[in-house]
Formats: sequence, C-alpha cells, structure tokens
Amino acid sequence: MELSPHVEAIRSALRSVAGDDETTLAVADRLSSAVDASLQLQLLDMLSQIALELTEQLPSGRIELRLAGRDAQLVYADSAAEPTSSTSGDDDGATARLTLRMSEGLKVALEAAAAGQGVSTNAWLVIAVKRALDQNASRNRGVGNRLTGYAQG
Repeated sequence: MELSPHVEAIRSALRSVAGDDETTLAVADRLSSAVDASLQLQLLDMLSQIALELTEQLPSGRIELRLAGRDAQLVYADSAAEPTSSTSGDDDGATARLTLRMSEGLKVALEAAAAGQGVSTNAWLVIAVKRALDQNASRNRGVGNRLTGYAQG
C-alpha cells in the first residue's frame, strides 16, 4: 500500500480549508510540507498497531508490517516457518521494539538481503543479531582455556 495518496488527501483537505486567499494557501502549503514526514510516520505507526492487534486475534503466526521505500505491506507470517534457535535460555518469548537508524544505502542492501532470503527486514535483523551473539558467546567460552594458531619467531 502506497502511503503517498493518503498523505496527499490530507494535504488537499488542508488546502480546501485554507480558502481562496493566496497568503492562507501559501501557509497551508508550507504547513502540509512540514508535516509530510510526520504524517507518513503516523500512518506507519497506525499500520504497525493494526498488525499487532490482528496478530493477537490469530491462533498461530503473526501479521508483519513490511516496508520497501514508501510502500507498506501487511503480510501473514506463519510461525511454523521461523527458525527456533535462541541465543540463551532466558528468552521468554516477549518482544520489544527498537528503533534503528542507518544510512539509506545500508537500508537498501538490508532490504535486498532480506528479500533474497524471503523474510522481512525485521526477521533478517533478528536472525543476524542472534548469529552474532551466538558467535560472540562461543568465542568467549574458550577464553583462557586453549591457545591455538601459528607463531613466527
């Protein structure tokens, strides 16, 4: 679902309230430009909330909000198809929200990698973080026990 038509409808409504006065129309245009990003963020937040509420009503699986540029899509994700590995025994199954900021180029590469594996960007990031934590934990377990490698004298 493209969000731009919805944002444009709100802009149009703001212009219609402004009337015919050129000064008021100019102010309405500046205001609508200023709130454009905020409107899109609010729409995405609303879609995310819808996905959470729908997920609560499902007997299994979940609804994910997947983003590709300005295109938002609600997708059913079957819980049986997900990896079940956990990095530690203290995973209580609860989820938490995290805001991650990255360059646009890295985001595009991330979306391409996730699409290549057929998972959402969120699922791809969760898997990558779990793998990194597992690797870090396995490296730390061997610290002080054994020294391996080559030396040159």
